[in-house]
Amino acid sequence: MNVKNMVAKIKLHHMKNRLESPTFEFPSALNKPKQILVCLPRGLKELTLVKQFLPTITELFKPAEITLLSMPGVRVKDIYPRKGFNILSPSPDMVGWAGLPNKQYIRILKDCKIDLVLDLNFGYSNFISGVLLSFPEAIRIGKGNHLGEPYYNLEIKTKYLRDERNIYRSLFEILNTLKGSRN
Repeated sequence: MNVKNMVAKIKLHHMKNRLESPTFEFPSALNKPKQILVCLPRGLKELTLVKQFLPTITELFKPAEITLLSMPGVRVKDIYPRKGFNILSPSPDMVGWAGLPNKQYIRILKDCKIDLVLDLNFGYSNFISGVLLSFPEAIRIGKGNHLGEPYYNLEIKTKYLRDERNIYRSLFEILNTLKGSRN
């Protein structure tokens, strides 16, 4: 482990220890979000797959406003449609030395008043972990059986291990089923 990763792990550990998340009642909490942050994956193949599910995400969380967050250094404005989505692509100066989002960038995200974070990046990322830990009041959803240290309050495990298309499909089907059941 290099020094940057070690520093990031220590900072994330301190952020996690200070995290005080409210209690959510599922599935009813999934019907309330107004501002959704979708954390996009890094790879071009995965970005292309996620793009195919944008209509599903829009329909699933209608009428919420959806913001797409790319990984630092990954430009998605040429790949993704601008209609109906806000797209945030952090520049290198918005990421700290250890790969975590800096305070200025977190303030920009907090100004969006995010109440649900959907992590579609299945690889471990210090940047995404920092974003997730910066929204303790939000519902944080991600794939279960995730390598690294995910900071979700709703993990969805699918039977698929390596087939990203089916993992995404299964994830959205489960969310749709949860949202459809009323408790």
